[in-house]
Amino acid sequence: MTVAVVKYNAGNVTSVINALNRLGVDSVLTDDPDVLRKADKVIFPGQGEASSAMKYLKSRGLDEVIKSLKQPFLGICLGLQLLCKHTEEGNTDCLGIFDVDVKRFPPMHKVPHMGWNHLTQMNSPLFDGLPAEPFFYYVHSYFAELGKETVARTDYISEFSAVLQKENFYAIQAHPEKSGEDGSLLLKNFLNF
Repeated sequence: MTVAVVKYNAGNVTSVINALNRLGVDSVLTDDPDVLRKADKVIFPGQGEASSAMKYLKSRGLDEVIKSLKQPFLGICLGLQLLCKHTEEGNTDCLGIFDVDVKRFPPMHKVPHMGWNHLTQMNSPLFDGLPAEPFFYYVHSYFAELGKETVARTDYISEFSAVLQKENFYAIQAHPEKSGEDGSLLLKNFLNF
């Protein structure tokens, strides 16, 4: 199995690659469109700033490549947000795979949202074998609104899309690579698709 991790100058790539290694899965970090098209699975992780990340994707033609992929695809954190329509971060148009916008948490609350929170209302094969309300680790200042593609929620200030799914595209706001056994199981489920 070939797993490609999308390189687009966003942080947190190493922890995802290390999590895959712990699962016995080799991966390749790449921004090569041909490698991404040929991979069995693609993971789109990241921590960083949305507008600069989108500029990099567009400069390499990766925005169109990602939208054309048919294999299982997993966005993580910023990877989830960039799969949405638009983000308030840098007033940025994103990839538009998920029909939701990304908003900034209100400044009167503790931002970023950092720490452990439950997933609730889970409805996806990503969650096979997980407990009813598993804990996942979050670090983010922006959140995806609820929409028809929401398959799990988290409540911080208000409910938001913790996990989105549409066809072969899956995305999680939390960091499964930093979320212990539950995160490892979610990654395993994705890799088994």
